[in-house]
Amino acid sequence: MPPKKFKSKSRFFISAQADAGSARLLAETPQSLSSSYKLAYQDEEFILRDELRPVRLQLELLKPELILQENHIESTVVIFGSARIPDPATAEARLVSAEADFRNNKKDATLKQKVEIARRALANSKYYEEARKLGGLISSNTGKDKLVVITGGGPGIMEAANRGAHEAGIPSIGMNIVLPFEQAPNPYITPELAFQFHYFAIRKMHLLMRARALAVFPGGFGTLDELFETMTLIQTQKVKPIPVLLFGQKFWERVINFNALVEEGTISSKDLDLFEYVETAEEAWKIISRLKSE
Repeated sequence: MPPKKFKSKSRFFISAQADAGSARLLAETPQSLSSSYKLAYQDEEFILRDELRPVRLQLELLKPELILQENHIESTVVIFGSARIPDPATAEARLVSAEADFRNNKKDATLKQKVEIARRALANSKYYEEARKLGGLISSNTGKDKLVVITGGGPGIMEAANRGAHEAGIPSIGMNIVLPFEQAPNPYITPELAFQFHYFAIRKMHLLMRARALAVFPGGFGTLDELFETMTLIQTQKVKPIPVLLFGQKFWERVINFNALVEEGTISSKDLDLFEYVETAEEAWKIISRLKSE
């Protein structure tokens, strides 16, 4: 005789959502209006207390995880890079504007510096196009183990990668972070896969949890933080090795002297194998696409 199947007891309990609805039907009295009488999960002031940080951490871990599971997303390619690298048209317009301002006041050193920065931004805008192409190439792949583009959800390189996926007609993920200055999700993220985080640590965990490869474009502190955390996790065998592709060898060798770290003995020579340089989206995709045949 087959073993008797027991129904889950959870179905015999009223849902939290239903209970919350019932709570709203209460007559208003001094007692029911007291903040202490609110259901704990409906009490925003309570949830935001410093003592509830562990609970908020768990919620921030669970919410994206459950949504990604519900959308059957299992494998991603993470794309990091500067929020300050614009598309070529925007970069060119900014350079024209900066040059015009400088011509009107050539004695202003600040305006001269703005022209130089605008020129660099125009040169670096090629990376926007490469990230856009890479987003499209990743998203256009088919097969059992479908790879999904995931970014930090902001402008610049992140926007470009989500844009490439959007133009391919394929969903992509964006994981934004609350900052003291204006930060909004870029318009190319699939709306139901757009997330917002308070905790950097939980955000970075989610960015890597399903990662099959990492593509890193030129960037600043945030990009460097994300890159080095990933390489540290691989180096210390906290995660399985994945391809780490650095776009723009000239940029990275100018910004970070990896060989000096070997010479100083702070990393081993084999640690240089944790990453490789690429220059184009096609070159990166050739490496990433090998994962699908393994």
